Amino acid sequence: MKIGFHTDAFNSAYWSFEKCLDWAQRHQVPAIECGLIDGVSWIHGLGYQPHVALYEDPALLRRKMDRYGVRFSQVDAAYPLSQDDGPLRGVPYVMKSIAWAAQIGCPCVDTTDGLHAPEGLADKEAIALMKRSYQQILEVAEAHQVIVNIEPHGYFTTNPDFMEEMLAFSESPCLRMNLDTGNTYIAGRDPVAFLKRFLPRVSHVHIKDVSESLAKALRGGMTGIAVSHCALGDGVNAGNIKQCLALLRDAGYSGVLSMECEGAAGPLIERSLAWLRDTLKELGIPETR
Repeated sequence: MKIGFHTDAFNSAYWSFEKCLDWAQRHQVPAIECGLIDGVSWIHGLGYQPHVALYEDPALLRRKMDRYGVRFSQVDAAYPLSQDDGPLRGVPYVMKSIAWAAQIGCPCVDTTDGLHAPEGLADKEAIALMKRSYQQILEVAEAHQVIVNIEPHGYFTTNPDFMEEMLAFSESPCLRMNLDTGNTYIAGRDPVAFLKRFLPRVSHVHIKDVSESLAKALRGGMTGIAVSHCALGDGVNAGNIKQCLALLRDAGYSGVLSMECEGAAGPLIERSLAWLRDTLKELGIPETR
């Protein structure tokens, strides 16, 4: 398996994307994931945001990334598609992200739903609207041969029954799942059982621990964590992560394990990286670079 990380780790440090590439190169982490910005942001333009704008030329950016020896495992276009403005804003955003991802050689685009049930809609009505949105998105994904992942992060996607309905929106091989060990746990689910149910559909994995204090305060009361402030191995979800890694190993998964945690400008995510590497060795999982 290949280790990667989400540049959310360096939001609080106000790093640029290139500074994240430098961190990845120094720590021999070959895969990176970031959010995509559809438009212009002053904080991004000044180099204080570790994400990438869709106006940035993908060929030139890939050339820069090649110099660091780092490639995208996934780009994050997770605008909540279940919200009222999901069809209006989310769908075109995801479509543009797919075309951009194809140009830069990124295999996956991440999507999700909203944290709460949309007001004024029954669950089945919201599911029907999302089905139409995903069918439009998948037409573009198939044309570009890019995988669209659904990440458990919101009201619908952290419920395994709803997730099963969503993964049945299309028979397209481009519709897959991004497992998130932290979001499934904080939503009150068992990450191991969640993975077992959808193991054949997993194409990308977010590795995220949860602190004991956060779990006691909010588990079952929220559906996702923007970024975990707990290093991998330091929280109450570490045992579940190990079991998930063993399941992935036994299923022959050879994709990316993308770390999602606060970086604290380096030290916290470095501790996570060390734990993950030690755990892979313990489980007999080769790390590919």
